[in-house]
Amino acid sequence: MNKFLFKLHSWMALVAFVPLLVICVTGSILVFKHEIDALLIEDRVRVDPAGRERMNLDALADSVNSHFPGYEIVGWVLFQDRGRADLVYTMERGTSEWTYALLNQYTGEPLRPPMSTTHHLTDWLLELHYTLLMDDTGLLISSIFSILLCLLGISGFILYRKFWKNFFTLRWNARLIVYFSDLHKMTGIIAAPVLLILGFTGAWWNIEHFAHEMEHHAEGAEHYKMAGRLYNDDLSLQELMTDAGRQLDDFETTYISFPWEPDTNFTFWGDVHSNNPLLDEYASMVTYNARSGEHMSSYDIREATLGAAIVASYRRLHFGNFAGLASKVIWCVAGLSPLLLSVTGIYIWNRRRSKRRAAREKRRAKTVQLAGAGA
Repeated sequence: MNKFLFKLHSWMALVAFVPLLVICVTGSILVFKHEIDALLIEDRVRVDPAGRERMNLDALADSVNSHFPGYEIVGWVLFQDRGRADLVYTMERGTSEWTYALLNQYTGEPLRPPMSTTHHLTDWLLELHYTLLMDDTGLLISSIFSILLCLLGISGFILYRKFWKNFFTLRWNARLIVYFSDLHKMTGIIAAPVLLILGFTGAWWNIEHFAHEMEHHAEGAEHYKMAGRLYNDDLSLQELMTDAGRQLDDFETTYISFPWEPDTNFTFWGDVHSNNPLLDEYASMVTYNARSGEHMSSYDIREATLGAAIVASYRRLHFGNFAGLASKVIWCVAGLSPLLLSVTGIYIWNRRRSKRRAAREKRRAKTVQLAGAGA
């Protein structure tokens, strides 16, 4: 059983190691996406909140619409970090492509015009991480490799289920293959819990998104091309957001989904105060009719089932931001572990393969020698 499982583990690793390296290394970098953006383009992603309050949402929307008249707003991120600039998703009329602008929420000044969602370095890395730069097909492919990551972790646990006996053993003075074997086991066991979480949550999201795309755009149906405003322009966004705060206790809007195709409405996604630190900041929502502004529905994650609460924890578990800097550092380091696992694993596999080949050649030579002596 162990021999078969070891072969399966080895072959899965060989098949998946390049894509998994790409996914894991980019994921580790993206744990600190905003921090990297703040270093590279601070004047676009950071604002000074000192002593100021956010402008009225209607005034901010008017600013975006007046500065970029050829675009329609389709989404709005209101970060809980007061020093982060608002991110406004837009769609140019006549296209179905999502772009985004950055806006100073205290002055209404655009900090960046609408550009591609892969324009900046970390945005491109994010696309590489999720889709391997292969659009919707890449979602499915990366899901497969995420599942393989989970299977590698599970098979590794089974193979080294008695790891505690020599958990911290690194035979420094032994042959390189022995040292690499110890290092591979230790690294894998330490990083496996985090890698299992990353693999499972990543696969879940990608499969869910891919299924959504297939359902809504089956049989070649194209994405909707923005033709014009899809909501009543007389509605007050600020009043809707204020009312959303009244619909759910302690509700704080973190993302507004604007109508981005026909028959869609305004949905205010947000955070609610809870004793569960893993619930993500978009887990609850309030929806309003795009034409009348009438309240349609509310969803409070605090009143949801256990299964829904578990799913709502995937975002923080995947991003590793549930315990501040400490958890982000752990997630970043664990995400880089496949680099070391790949180097040590390939070396071990190659040495054992060479050893088996040498043994076969030795047996073959011995057989020939015996046959010659018998003649």
